[in-house]
Amino acid sequence: MKIIIAGAGEVGTHLAKLLSEENQDIILIDSNEENLSFSSSFEIMTKVGNPTSIRDLKSIQVKDTDIFIAVTPEESTNLTACLLAHTLGAHKTIARVSNTEYLLPINLDFFAQLGVDSLICPEVLASDEILSSLRTPWSRQWWEIANGQLILIGIKLRSNASIVNKHLYELSSENKLFHIVAIQRRGTTIIPRGSDQILPEDLVYLTTTKENLQEIKSIMGKSDIDINKITIMGGSPIALQVCKSLPHNLHIKLLEVNREKSYKIAEIVPDNVLVINGDGRDTDLLIQENIKNCDAFIALTGNSETNILACVSAKGFGVPKTIAEVENIDYIQMADNLNIGNIINKKLIASSHIYQFLLDADVSTVKCLTFANADVAELVARPDSRITKRQVKDLRLPEGLTLGGLIRDGKVQIINGDTHIQAGDHVLVFCLDTAMRKVEVLFN
Repeated sequence: MKIIIAGAGEVGTHLAKLLSEENQDIILIDSNEENLSFSSSFEIMTKVGNPTSIRDLKSIQVKDTDIFIAVTPEESTNLTACLLAHTLGAHKTIARVSNTEYLLPINLDFFAQLGVDSLICPEVLASDEILSSLRTPWSRQWWEIANGQLILIGIKLRSNASIVNKHLYELSSENKLFHIVAIQRRGTTIIPRGSDQILPEDLVYLTTTKENLQEIKSIMGKSDIDINKITIMGGSPIALQVCKSLPHNLHIKLLEVNREKSYKIAEIVPDNVLVINGDGRDTDLLIQENIKNCDAFIALTGNSETNILACVSAKGFGVPKTIAEVENIDYIQMADNLNIGNIINKKLIASSHIYQFLLDADVSTVKCLTFANADVAELVARPDSRITKRQVKDLRLPEGLTLGGLIRDGKVQIINGDTHIQAGDHVLVFCLDTAMRKVEVLFN
C-alpha cells in the first residue's frame, strides 16, 4: 500500500514511523527540511516540498496513492492538500482540522463530496478521552463496543485487590465475570497464560460486560469516585473543549498562567468554569484554591514535564483522580511509574484513528493503548475465514495477539479456549506492537 503523509510534525512523523514497521510504501512530505531529518533506520521516503503544490504532488506520484494523509499544523493547508490529492487521483484522503464545526455530520458529508474522506481533530479526540476517564475514574483505560455491551478495561492493581498474587489458573470463578487479555508490568506487556501470576502494581487489561462491573470493581479493590469539583491546569484547546463538554452542574476551576490569555478564556467558557490567573505548579495557590477538596486534577499545558509534576503534586494533596497530557512518548512510561493516573497523548490518539483506514479487514474501531504499546480492534469474521474454522484453542493464533470477547446476534460472549467463532461475529482483538496486520489473514 502506498501512503503519502503531508506534514512531518509530531503526528505525521509518529504515524510514518509506525507504518514503516509494517513494510508499507511511505512517503513523508514537508516544506521544512529540518523536520525530515530523523533517524535513517526507518524505511521512509522523504520529500522536501509543499503539499499544496500540484507540481510537488505530481513529483511523488500522488495519482498512485492509496491513502493521502494531511496532518500539518495548518488546517487550510491540510484541506487544500487533500482536495488536490483527490483531484490528482489519490484513492482516499484524511485531513487534520482544528475547527470543530467541520465535524458536524452535515459538514462531513459536504467535505466527502469534495474529496476529503475523513476529518480528524486531535483536540476533540483527546477531550473525548478525558471525558471517558472522568466517567469511569477507577479505571486507566475504558473502551466500549456494541453500544457498551462488551467493555475492555485497564486497571492498575494495588495490594488490596483479591486477585493479586494469584495465578490465572486460580481464577476459575472470576473468569466467568471477565477475561484478562494482557498484563503490563514495568514497561513490558505480557499476553498471559494460566501459569502467569498477577502482581501488585500490574496494569491489567480485561474484557467484561456491564452487568459484572460492580463485582469487578470489588474484586479489583476499587471504589466509585464522585466527580463534582475539577481543577484544570492550562488553557489549551483541549482544556477549552473539555470545559465546553463537561456537564454544567460540575464546579470547574481553570488555571492559566498567562494573564491576557486567562481574560480571553473567561469570556468563552461556560458559567460553571472559574478562570484563575495563576501557575498550577504554585503550591500556595493550590492550597488557596482548596486543592485538597478537589475530585479530579487535569494537567493540559504544552509541557509534558510540567503536567507530570503537577499531577504528582495533586496526588500528594490527596486528589483521587489525576489526568496528564504527555505528548513526549519517552515520558509515558515514567509517568506510569509515578502512578499519576490517566495519560493523554494526542499523537497516539490521532494515529489510532487514522490507522483504522489502513486495514483491509472490517475494522470499526482501532485504539492505541497508551501504556501497553498495543492496538485494540473490533473485527467482523467473514464467511469461510480462518478464524471460523476451529475452536479458539486450536487456531494457533499468532504470537502477540489475543481475543477478548465477541458479539453474536446482539448477545455478548467472553471468549475462552472452547469458543468457536462464527461468520458475522464481532470480535474484540487485542494486538501487541504490529500484530494487527496478521489479524487480517484470520478474519478475511
